[in-house]
Amino acid sequence: MAPHFSSRLAASVVAAAVSLPVFAQPTLAAADLADLSLEQLGNIVVLSVSRREESLAEAPASIYVITNDEIRRAGATSLPEALRLAPNLMVARADANQYAISARGFNNVLANKLLVMIDGRTVYTPLFSGVFWEAQDVMLEDIERIEVVSGPGATLWGANAVNGVINIITRGAEKTPGFLVSGGAGNTQAGAAMRYGGALPNGGSYRVYAKYVDRDHTTVEGGGAIGDASKRGQVGFRADWNGPVDTFTVQGDAYRGEVDQNPSERRIDGANLIGRWTRKLADGSFARVQAYWDYTHREHPQQFEEHLDTLDVEGQYGFIIGAHEILLGGGYRYARDRVVNTAAQAFLPPDKRLSWSNVFAQDRIELAPTVDLVVGAKVEHNDYSGAEFLPSIRLSWQPTPAHMLWTAASRAVRAPSRIDRDVNVPGAPPFLLVANDTFASEVANVYEIGYRAQPTPSLSYNVTVFYHDYSRLRSLHPTSAGLVFANAFEGHTTGVEAWGIWRVLPAWRLSAGVTALRERLAVEAGSTDAGLNQLGNDPAVQWQLRSTLDLAFGQEVDIAVRHVGALPDPTVPSYTALDARWAWRARPGLELSVVGQNLADPRHVEWGNRGEVARSIFVNVRWSL
Repeated sequence: MAPHFSSRLAASVVAAAVSLPVFAQPTLAAADLADLSLEQLGNIVVLSVSRREESLAEAPASIYVITNDEIRRAGATSLPEALRLAPNLMVARADANQYAISARGFNNVLANKLLVMIDGRTVYTPLFSGVFWEAQDVMLEDIERIEVVSGPGATLWGANAVNGVINIITRGAEKTPGFLVSGGAGNTQAGAAMRYGGALPNGGSYRVYAKYVDRDHTTVEGGGAIGDASKRGQVGFRADWNGPVDTFTVQGDAYRGEVDQNPSERRIDGANLIGRWTRKLADGSFARVQAYWDYTHREHPQQFEEHLDTLDVEGQYGFIIGAHEILLGGGYRYARDRVVNTAAQAFLPPDKRLSWSNVFAQDRIELAPTVDLVVGAKVEHNDYSGAEFLPSIRLSWQPTPAHMLWTAASRAVRAPSRIDRDVNVPGAPPFLLVANDTFASEVANVYEIGYRAQPTPSLSYNVTVFYHDYSRLRSLHPTSAGLVFANAFEGHTTGVEAWGIWRVLPAWRLSAGVTALRERLAVEAGSTDAGLNQLGNDPAVQWQLRSTLDLAFGQEVDIAVRHVGALPDPTVPSYTALDARWAWRARPGLELSVVGQNLADPRHVEWGNRGEVARSIFVNVRWSL
């Protein structure tokens, strides 16, 4: 049986006890990105850096955009597999369904310093301030782009956007008309998806979709099955009305999944509904209001069960006064979290109502024709630590259209979660881990400098150097009643992240990326706290190289090599993975592909004490009308 939520937590306690960067042209919507030049790719509209529409070339941050075409040509079959394409992310597969994903360190299956959104909906659990990746899915064919920002985004997006922001954005319904069906099978999984889109009588557009995935068990070293096979189905819809001034979107999804484990299956299910209205005026001002409801349910037999309802509403208003582009906004989130406790662990109280509120302001000032200054701040209030102040300042200099230098300083926090404040292990006295209602927010002060350039029409690159200074990191403090979560760790991380693209020929493109990270974390002076190894497990270096080649008669050949350095604690050896894809567009609308993943070795481990990732072959057919 693969270890899951409470067994991971208990193991932690026991162990402790003993972009494609290019430059300014008119911005482009990311419709069909496959044939765009590097210059055109730099003009893709992004939202995640400034919370307003701007070209990728103007964004003063370390941002990589994963396009729909990249996802297709990588042969990805899940969101985490698509996220491997971002060189500024650390992605490790733990078993058939679970992943550890982070940016700039602190990676863990329960990673808590990365904010993830799907179409503006935060996929966040207040249990541990992170993401249950096995519960997140979309129809990959409908993704427009994934914006991956490494570095803090707390000033605009709030607490937990400490080390990065992932913003998964799907296409408007008007871009997905007609019928599409895709299906495939291989030695580790099989799946199918279907979507239909059309026009509405009042000038709008809609689509509906359904998908199903069946994944096989992973194995432990020696070949024994872990018992983590899964089945998951999801349905959803989206409708858009796009007028000259106003746009309105309503969309929703529902899913259900089952994961094998002993003594019985783990179950997940949920649903969400989003409404979003935007008004754009001729003077450059705009207003946006969004509201969503999200329900999730998880049942881990003999571990825990959770029902979570979340309501969220936010609004923002942007306008221009002279050399100032000003953005004002605020929001409120309410969550009702109901946990069924077991002998393994207990959240006390089991039912909790939580709320978060925020206001923010940002001013982008044109200091000179080539120099912009962005200053902003957010005040966010949560029920555990009260008000948090989250400021940032960014300065960018673009001496020529092909070169840009930027720097930033920011403050971000990781607010307390229910694990930090409410959990007791085991579920009844005597406790090994005791709830601590004084746990405070973890704090990061972050400094960055970046450079991006397009020295020739066929070559572009991006380099960022960063320094993160952390205080009040989570520790395990011994008391007479048992261990408690405290805030006795501090330290810093430094690193470099770089990537680039070289269009060797019109039909051949090479891309590469590398991340180097150095972590220096320690216990505060005078403290006896333990648990440093539970903060995360990160490689010192990782790199990737990808080649995409278009051949005659509608054929495509894609090859990717990625290397991940060794993980220190628990130790995982370094590995190099080779992926390859051949595809044939037999006729317009019909594509056949064969994808091989992890071809360099029969199997390897990516995350400690978990399943081995096996060599796999997947054959897929995609047909659209």
